[in-house]
Amino acid sequence: MEAAQAPLLRLGILALDGCLLSSVAGPIDALQIAERIANLRQPSASPRFVSHVLSARDQTRVRTSHGLVLEGLETAEVPLDVLLVPGIMADQPHAFCARADDFDPEIDYLQRRRASGVRVAASCSGTLLLAKSGLLDGRRATTSWWLGATFRKFFPAVNLDIEQMLVEDEGVLTTGAATAILNLVLRLIGEVAGDDLAQQVGRMLAIDTERQSQAPYVSMAMLERPRTSLAEKAERYLRHSVDADISVSALADHCGTSERSLLRHFKSHYGVTPLEHIQRLRVERAKALLETTHLSFDEVVERCGYSDVSSFRKLFKRATTLTPADYRERFRLRARA
Repeated sequence: MEAAQAPLLRLGILALDGCLLSSVAGPIDALQIAERIANLRQPSASPRFVSHVLSARDQTRVRTSHGLVLEGLETAEVPLDVLLVPGIMADQPHAFCARADDFDPEIDYLQRRRASGVRVAASCSGTLLLAKSGLLDGRRATTSWWLGATFRKFFPAVNLDIEQMLVEDEGVLTTGAATAILNLVLRLIGEVAGDDLAQQVGRMLAIDTERQSQAPYVSMAMLERPRTSLAEKAERYLRHSVDADISVSALADHCGTSERSLLRHFKSHYGVTPLEHIQRLRVERAKALLETTHLSFDEVVERCGYSDVSSFRKLFKRATTLTPADYRERFRLRARA
């Protein structure tokens, strides 16, 4: 009788100039740790985790966002189970998305490997490149929460679910902000070698395997905003009036447009209605007050323009996935010891 073949995961990481070093090294380290732990547990038939750092071009080195050089990149068509696009330093995501021709070799490589049956994945800003390849069209996906506006503008054919930490749709995986790449790797480890090993690796690396949403981490102050005169008028008005009784009709009047045009503008640029955006701003103010003050929740609600505490509590939980009390305990500023 033939011995059972040990489980195997072959992960390819597509290195690009300007990639985040942690998005390359992090998955490699996690897989190496997984293999070491598995070998200690069951030396005779432990799973194997193989990493390949690949180039879609005829080059064996790239420069990371920090300036360090990665050398020894593989250029051969090695067998893969998953091909990952790492995060890329993108100070100006709009400019990155507009440079379509710069990434033709990578886009062609992604399309070919996906056509051959390889699952493809992308992390953080790397999701922009995966979207440029067309492999996300018609699929659910996520990206780093601060890239939502850019993503929606350039890739309207993608069903973006910005709050999710990790999304898979028909063999195409996307993750949120940079550290979410480790949640992706833990998932792959669990698929190949069982959830127990994935949990052990997560404990070794102090990764919160329970976090399923980016919502608690979103900061409206850091989100990209539409660069239009209408958006700027609306933002100024809302930020000065967020604690008042704001109506959509009053906002439209202030911006000199119709409610229908305002709705169309917000859906196009923010992905939500004006009312939903107002609610987001109020939740953002509540988050700031919970983090930095000792105000009671009733007082916080009053300063956010709401009179119904119960209703706002539900809104806050829906927006952040946490209760106000849990949010304050998790994110409040603490004095240094």
